[in-house]
Amino acid sequence: MHIFFSGIGGAGIGPLAQIAHQAGYTVSGSDKQDSQYIAYLKKHGITNVHVGQTHEAIAKLHDKQPIDWFVYTSALPLENPNAPELQFCRDQNIKMSKRDELLNQILKDKDLQMIAVAGTHGKTTTTAMVTWLFKRLGEPISYLLPAKTIFAEMGEYDPASKYFIYEADEFDRNFLAYEPALSLITGVSWDHHEIFPTREDYQQAFHEFIEQSKRTYIWEDDANYLGLEDSDTVSVMRYQDNEVLTLKGFYNRLDAWLAMEAVRKITHTDPSKLIELSNQFPGLSRRMEMIALNLYSDYAHTPEKIRGAMSVAREMATETGQDVVVVYEPLTDRRQHFLKDEYKDCFDGAKQVYWIPSYLAREDPDQRILPPSELITHLADPSIALPAERDDDLKHAIQSHLDRGNMVVCMAGGGGNSLDDWLRQQFA
Repeated sequence: MHIFFSGIGGAGIGPLAQIAHQAGYTVSGSDKQDSQYIAYLKKHGITNVHVGQTHEAIAKLHDKQPIDWFVYTSALPLENPNAPELQFCRDQNIKMSKRDELLNQILKDKDLQMIAVAGTHGKTTTTAMVTWLFKRLGEPISYLLPAKTIFAEMGEYDPASKYFIYEADEFDRNFLAYEPALSLITGVSWDHHEIFPTREDYQQAFHEFIEQSKRTYIWEDDANYLGLEDSDTVSVMRYQDNEVLTLKGFYNRLDAWLAMEAVRKITHTDPSKLIELSNQFPGLSRRMEMIALNLYSDYAHTPEKIRGAMSVAREMATETGQDVVVVYEPLTDRRQHFLKDEYKDCFDGAKQVYWIPSYLAREDPDQRILPPSELITHLADPSIALPAERDDDLKHAIQSHLDRGNMVVCMAGGGGNSLDDWLRQQFA
């Protein structure tokens, strides 16, 4: 079967394409722009990738080798319901679906049970931690990991595995397509407002997801937020930071406890062994990833994620006696209209914040673009932040801080042509 993945450079689609490739399918794809993910896929055998999503390109490919299944990212029909690739596949009567239908087919064909990681923040880190523990224990496992690590491929299918680890994203209600054997909820706060117009809509989606899961582990604060209690299918966890975990960052330690609970449940491994392995967790790309000496990139792009990144940065800086400087690129202007009042003290501990324009994607053309100068006013202490542009002045400012021995943490959620991309081009 020939499967074409539209948006193959994305963190959700790319690893699924790699899994399909390993499972023996013929895989091709496209994306709007080149990226590190596409380069990664090409190095791992998926070479038939076209940059640019045109009618001509997909038609030419279909003529050479007919496409049987067209898998697309959720953003594609939202941005343009008549996108050229979508229209071509409609005209040719090619099977079309989002990633969930294909993944469910793979799970069914390979008799795999899903371990799902869901939540507003912490999903990718927790998914990586669960994968890390299974691999270090030598347990066969299949997984989809939407970030690069030094210990695992982005996606892998192991014929000997019984479980499939998956980051179950709530965007476009994707996670409601699955019925996991075990689910971990990493944290819940209203997001993706274009999909969930009210806070209650968002909470209801998580209720449905949990009802579809055979077993769910969730922290007490999130259980209270959702109105859940301990039951035969829901385990409410209560956290005590007893210092046996030495990972930097309070939220990283929360994620690690969830990961350990899942792996203990399935493998019956002694908790002391899981703690030992969790303390060795090497991290993953764009989660306080060091680009150059004292220069870090992090995926933080909401107030909750920023607080998590800052908790790691503060603990690191306390040990070294450094000042923390932040460069922040918000992800989507649309999101800023909903969360601007939640920034408040999220950069607490930063000596200086450089706030650059939002990374634009899936925007509402009728909404006014909020400039950094306006968003900064929603901080509890606006004096710590300066509006900036991604230009030579910013590059020189970053270098000046590095020369003084400061820790510079760049926070951005965008993909290609984001602050993260620019950072690697200028400093890596």
